[in-house]
Amino acid sequence: MDFVMKQALGGATKDMGKMLGGEEEKDPDAQKKEEERQEALRQQEEERKAKHARMEAERERVRQTIRDKYGLKKKEEKEAEEKAAMEQPCEGSLTRPKKAIPTGCGDDDEDDEESILDTVLKFLPGPLQDMFKK
Repeated sequence: MDFVMKQALGGATKDMGKMLGGEEEKDPDAQKKEEERQEALRQQEEERKAKHARMEAERERVRQTIRDKYGLKKKEEKEAEEKAAMEQPCEGSLTRPKKAIPTGCGDDDEDDEESILDTVLKFLPGPLQDMFKK
């Protein structure tokens, strides 16, 4: 009966033997096949990377023609210009040195205040002018 069962199961007995803790059959060319498989995988990966590099180069050429046509700049160029602009001291920044106060903007002379007051008094009616002059 054992013989009939082995024939009925066919190749499954080998797998059952492995599952039950039996020794695996060694393929003499297994290591060579594995090396060939690994080499094929490496070659496919290299071909894939080369294909993607070619595709990206073509995309970049198309992008550059669009930039040239419309006068646009690359993202890196924009970032470099912005960085350079940030490094230059800005007008009106909080850290700039104070400038001298221009004439007429400060309390330099009291004569300026009197002249302004006189100018205002000229436009007032007569009785109000008398009140302010006292």
